[in-house]
Amino acid sequence: MPMTPSAPPVCVRGLRKVYDDVVAVDGLDLDVSPGECFGLLGPNGAGKTTTIEICEGLTKPDAGTVELLGLNWETGAAELRQRLGVQLQETQLAEKLTVDETLRLFRSFYRRGPAVSDVIEMVQLEEKRKSRVGALSGGQKQRLALACALVGDPDLLFLDEPTTGLDPQARRQLWDLIERFKTEGRTIILTTHYMDEAERLCERVAVMDHGRVIALGTPRELIASIGAEHMVEFAVDGAAALDLAALERLEGVRVARCENGGYRLHVTVLHRAVPALFDELARGRIALTELRTHSATLEDVFVSLTGRHLRDE
Repeated sequence: MPMTPSAPPVCVRGLRKVYDDVVAVDGLDLDVSPGECFGLLGPNGAGKTTTIEICEGLTKPDAGTVELLGLNWETGAAELRQRLGVQLQETQLAEKLTVDETLRLFRSFYRRGPAVSDVIEMVQLEEKRKSRVGALSGGQKQRLALACALVGDPDLLFLDEPTTGLDPQARRQLWDLIERFKTEGRTIILTTHYMDEAERLCERVAVMDHGRVIALGTPRELIASIGAEHMVEFAVDGAAALDLAALERLEGVRVARCENGGYRLHVTVLHRAVPALFDELARGRIALTELRTHSATLEDVFVSLTGRHLRDE
C-alpha cells in the first residue's frame, strides 16, 4: 500500500507505556519528515528504546497511536514488515552461519530488495563473505546487522544505538554507511547517546528525559537555545569556594554552575571570559587546578535543561 502524499513517515500521538511503577513513555508526540534522519537522544532510561520498539511493532503501547508510512500495526502489519528496516540495540545472529548465508536468509523474508552481493559490498564485508558470524569482530557484526536491516530495501529504517561499544574507526565506518543510505532520500530514526553522532547524522533531534520530549529542533537550533557558544569547565584548590553570582558578572559569562566538585561556565565570548576568570581567581589568590574549554554541544543542552549528563544512569 503506497504512502499517501500527506502522511509523514512517522506520526506518534499520545504514546504512553508503563512497566510496573515505572513510566517509560509519558504522552509522547512525534512527527518525522520524509527523507529525514531523526534522532532520539537521552540517557539510559529516558524512554528511547521503548519508544522505538513500540514504533517497530515489538512492544504494544498502553495508550496512544503510531502511524508509519500511512499505516498502523493493527491493520497494516504485513505491509509494514515489508517496508521497514530494523537494527536492534543488540542483534543476536546465528554464529555458525556465514555472512552470505545470514543475508540470504534475511533477504528471503522480503518481496523486493537488492542482491545479497550488493549489500555485502555496501557494508564492506566482501572479504568476510564466507566467514562465520561467530568469527567476526564487534564492528563487523554491527555492519552485518545493518546489512540485515537494509536487505529488504526499506522505506523507513530504525537504528537503536547502532554504534554502542564500537571503537572510533568502526563507528565512523557505520556513520558512512548511514550517510550513504540518507543520500537515497530514505527516512531514518536513530537513537543514540553519542552527541557527535547525532550532530553529524541528524537533521533534527528530540531530547528525551523521563519518557517525555524536553527539547526538539535541529542540532544547531538546540545548541543556540542555551545562549552560549562555548563551555568553560574548571576546578580550583579544594579549600576554595567561589561565588557563582560573581562568576556570572564576569565579561562574556552567561551562566555559572557548580558541578561535580568543579565549575561550569556558559560563555558567549571565550577570549574575554577566560582572561576575566583568571583575573578573578588571581584577586582571590585562588589556585586553578584544572581548565577545559569546548564549543557548546547537544550534551550541554541536556545539562542546561536537566542538570544531568546524557550518559548518567
